[in-house]
Amino acid sequence: MKCIELNPSGNFDSWEPSKLLELQRNKIDGRLGQKLLFENDTIKVWEVVLLPGERLPFRKISGNYNFMSMTEGIAISRYANGKITLVRIKKGDSMFINHEGQEVIYDFENIGENILFLHAMEFKPLFEKMDGLKMESEI
Repeated sequence: MKCIELNPSGNFDSWEPSKLLELQRNKIDGRLGQKLLFENDTIKVWEVVLLPGERLPFRKISGNYNFMSMTEGIAISRYANGKITLVRIKKGDSMFINHEGQEVIYDFENIGENILFLHAMEFKPLFEKMDGLKMESEI
């Protein structure tokens, strides 16, 4: 996978007005993908299938996740801070995204000719699972 910055943070000059309006309306989803395939106490597994020209709208993500691509293609992501990134994806590519608890808002659009098919594993915060657990030394 190769990521290339097309537009720097803070610069919205090249943005389409419809995307800016979408951000201003602030109806931002927190789902990582289109379809939740699995969930337990520690992870959520999401499926993303984007036909050429389709996009996931802006999402607010704060958790860490890993994704794996089942197909190859090309996409762009627009970030709420103005940055735009071009993403070249090869079949079998995998990448860990570490947000370190920081909320990041971005979209994901398939601008290629192939269907993009991805699985994403979202890791739930550990502190939520540790509530109520006692360390061995406390027992």
